[in-house]
Amino acid sequence: MNLVIVGASNRERMESAIAEFEAAGYARIEELEGLRDADLVLGVSDGGAELLREADRRAIKYVLVHDGGSDGHPGGTYERAHHRIEAGQRRELAEHLHGRSRPLVTCLAFAYKNGAPSDAALMIDARFLDNPYWVPELRDLSGRDPEVADFVFQQPAARRLLDDIERIVGELLPLYQEKGRMHVVVAFGCTGGRHRSVVLASELARRLEERDGVDVDFVTRDFD
Repeated sequence: MNLVIVGASNRERMESAIAEFEAAGYARIEELEGLRDADLVLGVSDGGAELLREADRRAIKYVLVHDGGSDGHPGGTYERAHHRIEAGQRRELAEHLHGRSRPLVTCLAFAYKNGAPSDAALMIDARFLDNPYWVPELRDLSGRDPEVADFVFQQPAARRLLDDIERIVGELLPLYQEKGRMHVVVAFGCTGGRHRSVVLASELARRLEERDGVDVDFVTRDFD
């Protein structure tokens, strides 16, 4: 089973996104009781916080997509999304998330101030590293900028951490595959989700992309 949960900034937008997933071969379900062995898409409105909590309580594995701007609901699809997209990205993502023969690792950067992702296989708190935010010339940059990456990796603990996480992910992936879990989220958090977490998630994604037989996503949940 491959379940994608889709939320949006309004119901009309959600329906348009669902239609794109259906056109890509997904079967629409209306509630969690409709789960079966297929590529499935489930739309939620009003943030969907209650449904997401129920899915988590039942240990249902899913990929969470939010289409458009904020839904304004704490704990809803916008806050917790693995992928935030616009209309032009729907079909490409739907194809990317189809039932998989190769594992997909999502390297996710997030801000603790907006809440931690609930379904990460590994969640790493990067707040022990010195924060580039407090360096005036780095504050307005992000972890995508080489100056910020250099600042983070000048701290030996950052490279040691990534070496350990890369090794752990490599050891865990075959075990997850044996259980039928083909999508694994590795989440890095920092205060604002802009600097340290982005550097670490980006570098892990780069390293994993060099491995054969693994697909990789790099997602910045709280920073565009």
